[in-house]
Amino acid sequence: MSDMQNALNLLIEACHGAALKGGWWHDPVTGEKLARNKGELLCLIHSEVSEAMEGARKGILDDHLTTRPMEEVELADAIIRICDYAGGFDLDVAGALEEKLAYNAQRADHKPENRVKDGGKKF
Repeated sequence: MSDMQNALNLLIEACHGAALKGGWWHDPVTGEKLARNKGELLCLIHSEVSEAMEGARKGILDDHLTTRPMEEVELADAIIRICDYAGGFDLDVAGALEEKLAYNAQRADHKPENRVKDGGKKF
């Protein structure tokens, strides 16, 4: 396992561990494990990215971490939610990330000379 995979797996463990400790994966009354709704959790990730876009659009500071741009804080929230999701559903996001970076490095449509051509990816 690469250093990058180890680092991301540590982050996944930390984020999911915090969510477990906070009671987000168990019924607060019975302590029984909850069957978390994947759609709901994925939409919560999406909402953090949308809030980051709003912070970037308005150029405002976060209302909780008031010395930081909202854009930064909401992206951190998205990472936390992604890592919690990966930990909660035992997904190998670290392995997938490393493979995806290697794949993208070989893609013709990701090379600068092809991006500037007519019909090339602009973003």
